[in-house]
Amino acid sequence: MSEQNKAVIRRFWEQVFNGRELDRIDALVTGDYAYHGPAGLEIRGAAGSKQFLGTYFRAFPDVKVEIQDVFGEGDKVVSRVIGRGTHRGELMGIPPTGKQIAIMVICTNRFEGGKIAEDWELIDLFGMMQQLGVIQQPS
Repeated sequence: MSEQNKAVIRRFWEQVFNGRELDRIDALVTGDYAYHGPAGLEIRGAAGSKQFLGTYFRAFPDVKVEIQDVFGEGDKVVSRVIGRGTHRGELMGIPPTGKQIAIMVICTNRFEGGKIAEDWELIDLFGMMQQLGVIQQPS
């Protein structure tokens, strides 16, 4: 199952994220899918996932990820990607800056029946805020 699960994660990053094919989420996640994100963010279901991704796509309309690593064992798969894009829309109350960002994302996925049941995602929000000029880099 590990190889099949890794293929699902690659499809998610390549088709859903990079290809903006949000309707594919329905086929990739379980009915009770749960996303656990930064700062305690919790999202439930495919509809919540589509809405969440839409927020980032509006803020960074050209955002794409480059897959760095995908590995897994049993019912878990971990992926590491670098997301790059230009801040052209509001995000978390931050008006568009026009600045480009490159941020690291690490996602651990748990599978049930060949579908993603849970995601635990770490996003370098601190680095993104520094690149957007919202916070200063430490000296």
